[in-house]
Amino acid sequence: MYDPVFDATFSLSGPEKDKPRWYHGQPIWHTAKYQGLKSGTFFWPGSDVKINGSYPDIYQPYNGKVPFEERVYNVLKWLQLPDDQRPDFYTLYLEEPDKSGHSFGPVSGGLIEALQGVDQIIGQLMNGLKQIGLHRCLNIIIVADHGMEDTSCDRKEVLQDLVGDVSNYYVSEGPFGRIRARNKDTVLDSAGLVANMTCKKPDQKIKPYLKADLPKRLHFANSRRIEDVSVLVDTQWLFERYPGSVTFCAGGTHGYDNDAESMHAMFLSYGPKFQYQTEIEPFSNIELYNLMCDVLQIPPTDNNGTHGSMNHILRKPYYTPLSPVEQSGPAECPLLSLDPTDTLGCSCPGLNESVANSRLNLTAEEKTAAEKKHMLFGRPKMLQPDQSYCILHQEGFISAYSHKALMPLWSSFTIDKPLNLDPLSPVTPGCLRADARLPASQSPRCDQYQAAGNLTHAFLYPPNLNVTVDQQYDALLMSNVVPMYPEFKKIWDYFHGTLLKKYASAYNGINVVTGPVFDYNYDGQYDTPDQIQQFVSGTNISVPTHYFAVLTSCRDSALPVSACDNELQTVTFLLPHKAENSESCKSTEAESLWVEDRMWFHQSRVRDVEWITGLDFYQGSNRPIPELLRVKTRPTAAIQRKQ
Repeated sequence: MYDPVFDATFSLSGPEKDKPRWYHGQPIWHTAKYQGLKSGTFFWPGSDVKINGSYPDIYQPYNGKVPFEERVYNVLKWLQLPDDQRPDFYTLYLEEPDKSGHSFGPVSGGLIEALQGVDQIIGQLMNGLKQIGLHRCLNIIIVADHGMEDTSCDRKEVLQDLVGDVSNYYVSEGPFGRIRARNKDTVLDSAGLVANMTCKKPDQKIKPYLKADLPKRLHFANSRRIEDVSVLVDTQWLFERYPGSVTFCAGGTHGYDNDAESMHAMFLSYGPKFQYQTEIEPFSNIELYNLMCDVLQIPPTDNNGTHGSMNHILRKPYYTPLSPVEQSGPAECPLLSLDPTDTLGCSCPGLNESVANSRLNLTAEEKTAAEKKHMLFGRPKMLQPDQSYCILHQEGFISAYSHKALMPLWSSFTIDKPLNLDPLSPVTPGCLRADARLPASQSPRCDQYQAAGNLTHAFLYPPNLNVTVDQQYDALLMSNVVPMYPEFKKIWDYFHGTLLKKYASAYNGINVVTGPVFDYNYDGQYDTPDQIQQFVSGTNISVPTHYFAVLTSCRDSALPVSACDNELQTVTFLLPHKAENSESCKSTEAESLWVEDRMWFHQSRVRDVEWITGLDFYQGSNRPIPELLRVKTRPTAAIQRKQ
């Protein structure tokens, strides 16, 4: 890991690892220390570094030559110290089976032998605990930090083969590539390099990205220590700078896309605070810190886990999560007139607009019916402060319209299981009109989009999803319009016209919430107005960096989504809003050949959408909050595509 400010490289085998300047987070031994508890660490990355001016109460400088048996013996001794010296929290680190996995590969006799050795060491620990009478008192977590994949020197992609001269590049090689200029004073043409590496040969095993364009599920972008160019590598393959530059290539490695099953790690827990003989679904390892704090019964410091999402594995959860309080509530947008005086440069030939506008004046009963149908799990709550928006009810969908952004913040609608999978009919052409519920000063204009250059308008809610012509006119409104690149619109239209019905069929009905995203500093959090960098030409209409879609169904697919009374299932996407589709090598072919794969590659967690939009979902679902947090934090690797 290279830091351009330090002009230095960190590795666990180099001298930089001993310098506190590299460590930005708060290790759990400090969290414990700050709250009156003691810690003992027999090796753990960073535990022998003076982070924030201190060490664990007991620690050992790392020495990989110390036998595993000696490590266990010392931890057992620490457990027998006097009360005023004995730690409350312990770590014990073993280099196996990782070391043998690298040397021999994940499917090998060498790895099996290493696993047997580790099993014996864990047995010694448990026997020792029983001998000192603590085997029913301690809470133990055994965890790996990654998986392992088979590699071969015959499976390598070479940068030089793709771009020619590589003398000016520094390349981090292996299962995940990173590229920067070799000379720190040289400005790298990152976009040009990515273009020169993209789709250069059939069956290419690497995909280059600008870090801002990486899938949000990777949470790998907003740091000066992350190079501008990242290279995702297919499992079992390696990336190298020039032929032969990677010399350690036979055996095993890790560092691939963590959605790959071979990258998944193990988790075991045992003790009086944990559920007994319970198998749980996969979770992200960022949840471990909060879990360990709960076991210690101390509050965690701020972190990127979701506190309370692991309550289901504890017999008596220490922490009770609460729903966040909405920061900006909606205003009212009543129908102003059946015949707006300003058409906003829009037209809809042949439409009696007075009659069409009267359909927007829903009664209280009609609004309640629309909410019951299209907001099955409650209205998304707005956690961004100082937002000015109103809820617009239509018979076929409900949306939240932003008076500042001049576009919908979200649209919510429910699709029952369809009778067929035929693509939707085309949207009524040449029809777009002002929303009579919005003042002209708070609405975009058709002529603004006509002069928008490389942008066009698109519908957040698909008008052609409505079953009647009248319902379609309810969505042919400027309040349902978002700015979109024409190339991205190919993805959006295929999602609307084909995939929504497919997923509604596969999942027995779905509730859909879609909306724009603004993340210009690519930190995974919603942007403030001063951070937004692109606008529709000649306007103050912001151009989204992404669009999101949250599809919710019943986990028991025998139940329709409208009658789901048990746990929810989600499929969520955060799609980069790009002016071109070069990420997909088949993008010049029919959308059926590439769009769905592209979308699933940019699958995300519901929690990622919440962070990046400032919305909070499912508060109106009347489900236990820990259950909802478990749904929201479910890793993308645990959600498989249904055909």
